[in-house]
Amino acid sequence: MYFRFAWRYFKAKKSTNAINIIAWVTTGVIAFATCCQILVLSVFNGFEDLVKSLYASFYTDIKITPATGKTFHLDPQKITSIQHLSNVKAYSLVAEEKALLKHDEYQSIVQLKGVDKYYQNVCDISSKIIMGDYSVGDSNHPSIVMGSGIQNATAISVNEAAGPELVTVILPKSKSSSNDPMESLSEGNAFTAGVFSIQQDFDNSYALTNIDFVKQQMGLDKDEYSGMEIKLYDEQKNDLTKKKIEAILGKKILVKNRYQQNANLYSTMKTEKWAIYALLCLILIIAAFNIISALTMLVLEKKQDIAILNSLGAKRKSIKNIFLTEGLLIGVVGCAIGISMASLICFFQLKYKWIHLEGGTFLIDYFPVKLSVADYIIVSGTALVITFIASWIPANKASKQTIELK
Repeated sequence: MYFRFAWRYFKAKKSTNAINIIAWVTTGVIAFATCCQILVLSVFNGFEDLVKSLYASFYTDIKITPATGKTFHLDPQKITSIQHLSNVKAYSLVAEEKALLKHDEYQSIVQLKGVDKYYQNVCDISSKIIMGDYSVGDSNHPSIVMGSGIQNATAISVNEAAGPELVTVILPKSKSSSNDPMESLSEGNAFTAGVFSIQQDFDNSYALTNIDFVKQQMGLDKDEYSGMEIKLYDEQKNDLTKKKIEAILGKKILVKNRYQQNANLYSTMKTEKWAIYALLCLILIIAAFNIISALTMLVLEKKQDIAILNSLGAKRKSIKNIFLTEGLLIGVVGCAIGISMASLICFFQLKYKWIHLEGGTFLIDYFPVKLSVADYIIVSGTALVITFIASWIPANKASKQTIELK
């Protein structure tokens, strides 16, 4: 019954044209706000998935590092215990340190990561090779795979016809006690093997080589490493696997999942996403004042209808529910229009990629979008809650006023 009255009031022409205008303007504002909210959240979802896919090429599901210092000792028994965990698919041991890479008169500070032969099993970096091949060689004949930014900085050519180029790697010795700075450094040679391109932060910083070569140059013990990286069968169970690894290794070791390895990045993205969403909610709050105005004017216009309903025995609660439903109807119609518009825009963007990114410096030239059911629920829920609160004020006022037929 409430909906029938509300629908008639919503679509019927009022004696005061301003009421119709305010009602439809309010519906339009709600549609615009909800459309913008869905679009913004979808774009952030798209960028979040893109960033995660890029970082997944370099960061593994779980990474083990020392709680203090740069290295830790890991005996074969503990490695075997971790390997036999049901959710562990593959693991790789690494030795990582800042190094100076020299080629002729060019040089560059790099984050040199010594990896073992299993490294390709835990990350997807081999698929990001743009020149040469993925090969880190062995301790006697080490090879280097570097980021494209490092290649440009050192003017290294990776050309199969010309053969690999020799580069000098300078690393600090971990256990040097000499007062002579030159005595605390080791110098070795490696051949260039390939170049990868993932993301600017990685391309300008990282180079990969053989773990035994790095350990030999740094003077690390046989069972001494700077990290252990793990790939899981089911990433959804990473918390459970993380706890099992912590139980094996003890408190002196840090065990981080993919999110914890990039906590600053992910928290920043989420903060920006919900900050913009909150700003767009202000548009809905502005629309709420229009709802109050429209319903207040409607109550004044429908005095006679309210009086007739009162004389027929309608309770105050029934009067309130009619106008409350009228306000919610404005919100529902506006929300439905806005969500439909946003869904269509996202569909065409996914199919035709018609909205482009300016500048041409990003990995893709269009805005990525990803629709989420949770976003629909949050946006529509927010819109309806704000509409309900705004409608309550005039609806409650309508139920309390005493109007007599003349």
